[in-house]
Amino acid sequence: MEAMIRLISASAIFLLMIGWEYLSPRRTLRTGRKHRWPVNLGLAALNMAIMRVTMGSVAYLTAMTAREQNFGLLHQFSCPDELSILITLLFLDFAIYLQHILAHKWPLLWRLHQVHHTDIEMDATTTVRFHPLEIMLSMVYKVICIALIGGNPAAIVIFEILLNATATFNHSNVYIPAKWDKIIRYVLVTPDMHRIHHSVIPKETDSNYGFSISCWDRLFKTYTAEPQLPQTEMPVGLANFREERELNFYRLLLLPFQTQKKAQ
Repeated sequence: MEAMIRLISASAIFLLMIGWEYLSPRRTLRTGRKHRWPVNLGLAALNMAIMRVTMGSVAYLTAMTAREQNFGLLHQFSCPDELSILITLLFLDFAIYLQHILAHKWPLLWRLHQVHHTDIEMDATTTVRFHPLEIMLSMVYKVICIALIGGNPAAIVIFEILLNATATFNHSNVYIPAKWDKIIRYVLVTPDMHRIHHSVIPKETDSNYGFSISCWDRLFKTYTAEPQLPQTEMPVGLANFREERELNFYRLLLLPFQTQKKAQ
């Protein structure tokens, strides 16, 4: 049931965002969907299949086990459900922020994470452009975090839904008036804010690491408000990967195992 809830919510937000992109795009995409979408959605399908036959709902099961066995930080105190849900959500969101920074700073993890950044356009499908090994490592990391905090089981389901929804939102090519974007990004990471993280300029790529709430970037001085080039003109992706046709499905699967350097 938990997996079905997440799948239905993920599908709904994806359809909503691609509809919004069609009706009100932020940028004119120069690379057609026929080259990018099969790759991005193919990776999504592969990742879902691998997770289903390997780890499945292990994050939720870890939280349930922590509750039953009374281990994890939150289970050492008398904590109302509402508070434990809030603490779990904030803790996991901060943990993902730290993981994202590590994925950029640690060369071994960057080999995997660069697959996500090779997309030379950004839309809702960019959200799911991840190497399967990164998805699996991310799940192991989340399980460890859940065990440490003794995460509330309900919060795990809520977190996965919110993370997917906000990540799909901030990767989408949707137009939001500047005044509304400014207000929204006080709480959430907006598409204009996250697009800067996908800039080909390394200084901009090494900023705006948040996926859901925007406060971590502001608190830890990794926030960039505006890119050097206008949002509608700034190139995204990696400087050393500019030919989209070369980055087919199989090339991306092999990319982490090839000699590649992060552009400087």
